[in-house]
Amino acid sequence: MQKSIAKVYSAELEGINAKLIEVEVDLNVGLHSFNIVGLADKALNEARERVNSALKNSGTKPPNRENRKVTVNLAPADVKKTGSQYDIAIALGYLLATKQIGEFETSDKIFIGELGLDGWMRRVNGSLNIAEMARARGFKYLFLPKENAAEAAVIKDIEVIPIESLEDAIGILEKKKSAVAEIFRQHEKSPDDDISFADFSEVKGQENAKRAMTIAASGGHNLLMIGPPGVGKSLLAQAMVGILPELEIGEAIEITKIYSAAGANESGLMRKRPFRSPHQTASVVAVIGGGSQPKPGEISLAHLGVLFLDELPEFQKNILESLRQPLESGKVHVARAKGTLTFPARFTLIAAMNPCPCGFYGDAEKECRCSAYEVIRYQKKISGPLLDRIDLQIKVPQVKVGELRGNKTNGPSSQSIKKKVEETRNVQLERLKKSRIRTNAEMSSKQAEQFANLDFSGEKFLETLGRTRLSPRGYYRLLKTARTIADLDKKEKTSAENLAEAFSYRLREEI
Repeated sequence: MQKSIAKVYSAELEGINAKLIEVEVDLNVGLHSFNIVGLADKALNEARERVNSALKNSGTKPPNRENRKVTVNLAPADVKKTGSQYDIAIALGYLLATKQIGEFETSDKIFIGELGLDGWMRRVNGSLNIAEMARARGFKYLFLPKENAAEAAVIKDIEVIPIESLEDAIGILEKKKSAVAEIFRQHEKSPDDDISFADFSEVKGQENAKRAMTIAASGGHNLLMIGPPGVGKSLLAQAMVGILPELEIGEAIEITKIYSAAGANESGLMRKRPFRSPHQTASVVAVIGGGSQPKPGEISLAHLGVLFLDELPEFQKNILESLRQPLESGKVHVARAKGTLTFPARFTLIAAMNPCPCGFYGDAEKECRCSAYEVIRYQKKISGPLLDRIDLQIKVPQVKVGELRGNKTNGPSSQSIKKKVEETRNVQLERLKKSRIRTNAEMSSKQAEQFANLDFSGEKFLETLGRTRLSPRGYYRLLKTARTIADLDKKEKTSAENLAEAFSYRLREEI
C-alpha cells in the first residue's frame, strides 16, 4: 500500500502568545476523504473547501480530484486550534505529500495565512506574536501574507517572506522566484500617525486639574475627576495622551502584540500610546477580556496608555470591581476550563463622574435637584477598595463664562508639559532600572519606603497622619504620588510640601 506523509510548521495564538503547531499530512489509498484532526474548530474544518479550491485555481491537482484518503493532523492534539491561518500550511503539506512540489527544508520555516478560493492570501491575526515565537524557537523563515509582513518584520533575526498567493509560495520554495524578505522601516508612516488629541492649551481654566493630570502622566498614577457636566472632563482626559512620553521600541512591540492578537491592528508597528474609552454599556468580556476564544479586552488594549471611563458610576458594578486586580498588578488573568491566560494591562486609569445624578451637587451656580438619598446612593456605586486604588481624586469646577471669552492664554501647551513629563520619567527610569519597572506608580510597598527619601519635614508630616483613616494601601500610594511630585519639581528629597499636595488629592468627603 502506497503511503506518504509530509510535515510543515504553523502556529496558534493563545492569548497574546503564539504556540508552535506541526501540520502533518498523511496520504493513503482508498475512497476519497479529507479529514482534519487535532481539536480543530469550525473555521479550521472549513479549510478543506478553501484548500481544495485554492489548489485547483493555482494549477495543481486538489484532493477532491483523487481517490485518496487525506488526513491532516495538527499537533499537539490537546491544544485547541482556531482560525484560518493554517490554510497555507495544509496546502503546502498536501503538495509535498503528493510530490506536486519539489522537496524543501521544512524544519526552519513557519507558514501562516488564509487562502481565498482563487489561491490568493488574506491577512491573519497575531503575525508579530508568531514572528517572536519563531525567532525564539530558532526558525529562520516566516512565510505569511503580504499585508502582515510590515508588522512581523519588527522582530529581528528572522526573515519575513511576504507571499501574495499559493502560486507565489510554490515559486519561492521551488526557487523559481526569488524571496525578498521584508525590511523593518522604523520611521515609516504608521496607521496611527494621523490620530490627533486635544491640546492642554485648548482647555480654559482648570489649572488644578491640569496640575493633577501632569502628576498622573509623570508617575503613571490613576486619576478621578468629579464635577458637573460640560466642564471639560472628557477634553482633559483626551489631552492626557498628548503629554505622555513617546513610545520606546520595546513598548511599541508590547502594544502591537496585544492589538495584533485582538485583530485590531491594520498594519505595521503601533507608534502612539493607546487611548481607550469604552461605553458604559460594554460587557465584562469587552472591558476585561476573555470569551470562548479569549481575546484582550479594553484594559489590555489600553496597555501603556490611557483607559478613560466616563460617567464611572454608570458602568456595571462587576466591571468596576474587576478593575481592582489589574490596577494593582498591571495584568489580568482570564481563567477558562483549559487553563488560565494572562494579558498585560498596565494602563493609567482616567475616570470622570458627576457628583450626583443631576450633576450639580455642591455647585455654587446651579441648585442640585437630587435628594440626599439619591446623592449617597449614586456616590456609593464606586466602592471604597476601588477608590483606594485611585491616587488622585480632584474636583473639576464650573468655569465662569468670562474666562471662556477673549484670547487670554490658557497656560502651557501639551508639548511643553510633555517635555517636563519625559524629564520626570527619565529620573524614575534611572532610579528603578534594576527593578524592571518604569514609573513610581508601579513601585512595591518596600520600594516606596526605600525611594521616598523623606527629608525632616516629610518625616514630621507623616507623623501627623496617625489621626487620619488612611489605609496601608493608601499610605503607600501617598508616598508614591509624593515622590512623583518631588521628581516633577526636580527635588532629590520628598518634603512635607510634596506629601501635603499628594494628600490633598486623596481625600474626598463626598465619597
